[in-house]
Amino acid sequence: MGKKSMALTGALLTAAMLTVAGCGGGGGADGETAASPADPNEVSGRIKVLTQRTDLVQKGVMAKYAAEFNKVYPKVKVSFDGITDYEGEVKIRMNAKSYGDVLFIPGAVAKNDYPKFFAPLGTTAELSSKYRFSDKTEVDGKVYGVAQFGTANGFVYNKALWRKAGITAWPKTPQEFLAGLKAIKEKTSATPYYTNFKDGWPLVQWTANNGSVGCDAQAGNALAGPVSPWKAGGELHTVDSLLHDIVKQGLSEKDPTTTNWETSKALLAEGRIATMMLGSWSITQMQGAAKEAGVSPDDIGFMPFPVQKDGKFCAAVVSDYQQAVSAYSENKAAARAWIDWFTEKSGYSATEGVVSAVKAAPMPATLKDFVDNDVTFFDRSEAKTAAVNDIDDAAEIGLNKPDYRQKLIDTARGAEKGSLDDFFAGLNKRWDEAAKTAGS
Repeated sequence: MGKKSMALTGALLTAAMLTVAGCGGGGGADGETAASPADPNEVSGRIKVLTQRTDLVQKGVMAKYAAEFNKVYPKVKVSFDGITDYEGEVKIRMNAKSYGDVLFIPGAVAKNDYPKFFAPLGTTAELSSKYRFSDKTEVDGKVYGVAQFGTANGFVYNKALWRKAGITAWPKTPQEFLAGLKAIKEKTSATPYYTNFKDGWPLVQWTANNGSVGCDAQAGNALAGPVSPWKAGGELHTVDSLLHDIVKQGLSEKDPTTTNWETSKALLAEGRIATMMLGSWSITQMQGAAKEAGVSPDDIGFMPFPVQKDGKFCAAVVSDYQQAVSAYSENKAAARAWIDWFTEKSGYSATEGVVSAVKAAPMPATLKDFVDNDVTFFDRSEAKTAAVNDIDDAAEIGLNKPDYRQKLIDTARGAEKGSLDDFFAGLNKRWDEAAKTAGS
């Protein structure tokens, strides 16, 4: 799976809470809390940690983390199971009790079913005082997961290309952004924007901008009803209109059906494509591609969505996969010890250039441009995620799937019939009709 695995997390998957078919778990969980252990020397046992980061397992990186963990918890034996098709495989495993001790909560598990499969980690009051995103896994006052990390959203871009086109300041409006892409097309030989249409999952990154347009932490919760999310002036209308216009105006690759994610990293680093919409997790990967290509990693930039609120850019920070303890783990204290240590002490977030789940931690170096330019960060609330996902599933739209944006792109390039207004009207109708029945 390689480094793409990081991109398949969080905003893309944990928000897509479908019901695991036939997941009985082999009997009810006892509801025992996996509490943080007070004395490391009192914690022992073997734990298995499931992860989608197969690359880090294969390269021995996770084993090095375990070795550091053992300096604090010498009596705990940690093993890792790197899973390429994490969502598909873990969903199957969860039909029985043997799905590891520590795992990322699959998107296939409905939020209200968390108590069936995961041990509570503590109360909302306890967890929310220390960690970001605790409302994402809160059920009836208890929290069932701690985010592996958070990610801000924006456009990763080649600074040298944008400068070559004469643009040195971040665009403040969608129109300025489009004008910038046009200048890149006219003054360079690079592709201004790359959709990653074929791999699909990068298109879901556009959803993570919901909230950034209006600097609204409640933007996600606001979708929980017959609210016509793609109405004029709405956040998703603004977000998806920009993607449509990029393609409509010929500012993306000529044939989106031939894109390739792994190749795109090198293309951006080498200056053959200028811009991609991705989470801030991607910055270190692009910098790595630049080093491999023999070009300066300093040419990799990250810009916010081109809309300002009260003269400032805003960036929603959203949760990645949530780390949880299996309700059937026989070593819950050891499993919780791993989650606490990995989140707070491992240095993983800083190494990967992502936002720590620990509220007191500083923003990563990868977001220095955002910090220096006073971009407003906010954690997008997930309090009504379950209700929003119920509507989304019933409407068969897929905010966290690539399909509807692939159709949007096909409409923009003339491969599908219809106008943008008709496309949005259809989405609104399906959403509002589903909202009247979903969850009832």
